[in-house]
Amino acid sequence: MSCRHPLAACAIFAGLLFSDISAFAETSSPENYKVLSTERSGLNLDTVQTFLDKGDDLFLKGDLDKARVEFDKARDVSKQLLSFYRDIGSAFKGMDARIPREMDSNGRKVLGMLAKSNLRLANLFRKKNQPEVAVPLLVEVVRVMTPAKAEGQQAYQALVELGFVNIPYAGGRKNVY
Repeated sequence: MSCRHPLAACAIFAGLLFSDISAFAETSSPENYKVLSTERSGLNLDTVQTFLDKGDDLFLKGDLDKARVEFDKARDVSKQLLSFYRDIGSAFKGMDARIPREMDSNGRKVLGMLAKSNLRLANLFRKKNQPEVAVPLLVEVVRVMTPAKAEGQQAYQALVELGFVNIPYAGGRKNVY
């Protein structure tokens, strides 16, 4: 019985000695494990941009229903990402300042993509003569981007054109009066 343990140890050692040691080494890049950073995953800005590009192509071809589906996908993924980045940033506030800063930076990028999605959807609804559906999207762009940004100005101008607001924004002009 006392011989049992040394024999087991020798058997394991012999198995390791004659096996392919490269099987224990990590040969693949760590980038292969970042599945969400690839365009195929669905949870990143590249995916949002892909949906926008597909929607643009369909819009230009006149297929407004399919374009709307792509723009809606871009909007949904943007909102999802924005929520996730905010939640992660909030969870790490006061613990590690780098993480909330990164999440805030990512959130600003996503807000830009959300604004683009909303502007495209609003344009689509205006083309379909459905301004009542476009207005909430345009108001959301003004709210999230502010009129100081180009997207916010574009959305506000569209609201003026629709007659939802009457006073044009003169922020881009030098002389207001």
